[in-house]
Amino acid sequence: MSREELYAINANIIQSIVKNILLFSPNPIIIVVTNPLDAMVKLAYDLSGFPKERVLGMAGVLDSARFKAFIAQELNVDVKDVEAMVLGGHGDTMIPIIGQCLVKGKPITKMLSSEKMEAIISRVRNAGAEIIGLLKKESTILAPAGAITAMAEAILLDKKEIRPCSVLLEGEYGVKGLFIGVPVKLGKKGVEEIMELKLSAQEMEEFKVSVAKTRELVGERK
Repeated sequence: MSREELYAINANIIQSIVKNILLFSPNPIIIVVTNPLDAMVKLAYDLSGFPKERVLGMAGVLDSARFKAFIAQELNVDVKDVEAMVLGGHGDTMIPIIGQCLVKGKPITKMLSSEKMEAIISRVRNAGAEIIGLLKKESTILAPAGAITAMAEAILLDKKEIRPCSVLLEGEYGVKGLFIGVPVKLGKKGVEEIMELKLSAQEMEEFKVSVAKTRELVGERK
């Protein structure tokens, strides 16, 4: 199914889950994983009535991990040597940020051609479908589990880590009233700060496209 088709089915499940969270947990932080991610996070936020710092979505951590892995494979380096981040909506409009990508401290643009980078970016955007195609009837499990664990540890251990997550923007990046993936500081309060990166003109245009697509999906056209 497309992410749009998933919305109607998964919205009912999210409603049930949030209802039970409110019954059994007085002061939680909710990390939403369900697709279509950005729309489901907004739904959980609306239903819960929690402050925005306590409702966030897991997507950017997963997409960024895949981005790092593909770069590491291409250059035959340890994935720990790669710094890379993916912003925007979780889907085919996600934006791997080339300007922030470093390998052993060196800009990726000095190590890979634009053609190679475009191929990696395309693979990142379609990684979920690629993995499901390989697993056939199974779904993606291990990488999402790793991403969720990293986010939970950052919050529970108050690590103050910078991670890309789907959060509510209220003016940051020129966006208001929308959940979408941006880098945030994660700590014991949940989302403790939204970090505003300096994006290139092209990256900013791509971010605007991703914002428009996400608004369309969640039914907001402000």
